[in-house]
Amino acid sequence: METDRNASTTPDRRIALLIDADNVSHAALAAILAELSKYGTANIRRAYGDWGSSALKGWKEKLHEFAIRPIQQFSYSSGKNATDMALVIDAMELHYTQKLDAFCIASSDADFTPLVMQLKASGNAVYGFGERKTPSPFVNACSEFLFLDSLDGLRAEPAPDQAAGTGKKPAAKGKGAVGTADKERKPLSQDTRLVSILRGAVEACARDDGWAALSAAGSAAKRQAPIDPRNYGVKNFPALFEATGLFEIVKSESGQGYVADKRNKDRAKKPAAV
Repeated sequence: METDRNASTTPDRRIALLIDADNVSHAALAAILAELSKYGTANIRRAYGDWGSSALKGWKEKLHEFAIRPIQQFSYSSGKNATDMALVIDAMELHYTQKLDAFCIASSDADFTPLVMQLKASGNAVYGFGERKTPSPFVNACSEFLFLDSLDGLRAEPAPDQAAGTGKKPAAKGKGAVGTADKERKPLSQDTRLVSILRGAVEACARDDGWAALSAAGSAAKRQAPIDPRNYGVKNFPALFEATGLFEIVKSESGQGYVADKRNKDRAKKPAAV
């Protein structure tokens, strides 16, 4: 995730974790909290739902295990999601009454997009977690959004029949389900949005010789959009640039990485620092 407000150097940042229990599995809680711990402390932890519903039965034990406060919200009308409204009201109340540095919204529901935009406009970083089916408006509105199947501990394990070498394919998963097969994703070089962002980042940071420091290019990419390399199956930005096949990457003797757009024919053969 990005380093909003020097997140990497201020572990005492206060974060409010608000979970839409209707849209997030309780199995993701440990991984979400572990990820947030890198950027601060989730002092406020709330999960919203109708806790009398059998659909949330598996949540009850996890609420105690992770010290998450359950917020009961009855469904007053059939077909209406009252949980969303309760979460939004609480988020705005917390914004005005608590001194928070960031919010985390765990949901795959695009209805929270206006809330995220308002919180960001008020100076808060907003981290999002959800399934791959999460609509792009919600993903793009967040300061940083991480798909749940990209988190350590939630990556899908190979199906037993594949591991045994039978050649059989696992049962198909629903769109956006945790464990979506990598082969279902198009090559990164064909992801026009991603490529445009990465090229723009390199161009923004490039020196006269056509090369940009990898660290600077990665930061520039995150300033354009909520990109996390793990959502693309790689660990970090150097690997993401390399995985597209559209950039040339070199390292200096000191270990400093540099990146250049292969389309730039005017670039030097090597960065001046190498």
